Amino acid sequence: MKSHTSKVLGPVIFSGLMACAQIGRRSFAVFGMVLIAGLLALGVVPMPADAGSGMLYAMAGATVLDVFKADGFTVMSMTDRLNKMPFVPGRCGMLIPWGEEGVTTTVIAIEEKDGTLILVPPTPRGSPGSTIASDKRKLRNLTIPHFQLDDGIMAESVQGVRAFGEESQAETLQNVVDAKVGQHANSLDATLEYQRIGAVKGVITYADGTTLDLFSEFGVTQETEVDFDLDNATPAKGALRKACAGVSRLIADNMGMQPYVGLHAFCGNAFFDDLLSHPEVINSYVNTDMASVLRAGYVYPNGQKVYGAFEFGGIVWENYRGKVGAQAFVYTDKCHIFPMGSQGLFRTVYAPADYVETVNTIGLPRYARQWEMQNGKGINIEVQSNPLSYCTRPKALMLGKRT
Repeated sequence: MKSHTSKVLGPVIFSGLMACAQIGRRSFAVFGMVLIAGLLALGVVPMPADAGSGMLYAMAGATVLDVFKADGFTVMSMTDRLNKMPFVPGRCGMLIPWGEEGVTTTVIAIEEKDGTLILVPPTPRGSPGSTIASDKRKLRNLTIPHFQLDDGIMAESVQGVRAFGEESQAETLQNVVDAKVGQHANSLDATLEYQRIGAVKGVITYADGTTLDLFSEFGVTQETEVDFDLDNATPAKGALRKACAGVSRLIADNMGMQPYVGLHAFCGNAFFDDLLSHPEVINSYVNTDMASVLRAGYVYPNGQKVYGAFEFGGIVWENYRGKVGAQAFVYTDKCHIFPMGSQGLFRTVYAPADYVETVNTIGLPRYARQWEMQNGKGINIEVQSNPLSYCTRPKALMLGKRT
């Protein structure tokens, strides 16, 4: 009798309980849970073999908040997933090796020696620090900026996405969170590109209008801005190539013994257009194998297709196209010339997030976390990054103008 009752009542009562809980009849579900508990204690009803975690969620009346408390939504889990999302670097990130490195502090010590900036390694508290010769070296501290975006997922936005208790509920909510986090990651990537453009210029400008001037910070003066005189309708013969040669020599002098492989320039639209149409440039390419540069788009000397770039006077000139809204990263009448292929010339360091879980840990490029809203109506989401990009030889950064 007991065996027969178990086989019949067990599946029926569990199935009915699941249906009641899913349609919101909690009073009946609570009564059923008490009844099931008693029958289980007496051994009359065995636990069905296929009673999975989804059924238990429904029996307990689990909410979306219960899912967010699972391991997949901790700071470490969300941060790990965020950093595994594809990073789409801007042009600076693609072209220049930045020697990215995580640090454990929010302030870095930069040592200047003979015009070169060196990141000072941290030392354990209480132990001897790095020895700095006061006559030839200077030590400065730079604060690593904090970039944070806040968002949220309201309960009504995931209402009905999945019935409570289904096995894929956590995966579905994770997809919703990842979509939100991914959008903000794109904004942080654009912010990093803008910061790196500032490092190429020598002056980093942030969205709030504050700046980090690498020249004044390290006591050097940028070379005089070069006027390429591109609006001159009758330029002197060879004047443009002579100006390029002067830039090349100044950069070589300011790089000292540090090797590099070439020079590159990010140009604004008006500067690039006038340079490409300059008589000296046209005469350099016409009747040559590279004449297609003048009529069919631009290429590197090796034939690789690229957006708006060509070589002249020992410099690769590129029409930089990055901007956010109406704000161009490079002013239309300007160009910024810098050495290429020099190890450690440009650097990006990442500080840890301002979470209890990340104190004194090695900084990562991105962080994400979530927590319940005080009013219980949803989940707060936060995405942040803490990068600092800089040039270790700002004196080698040159500025040019169209006219």
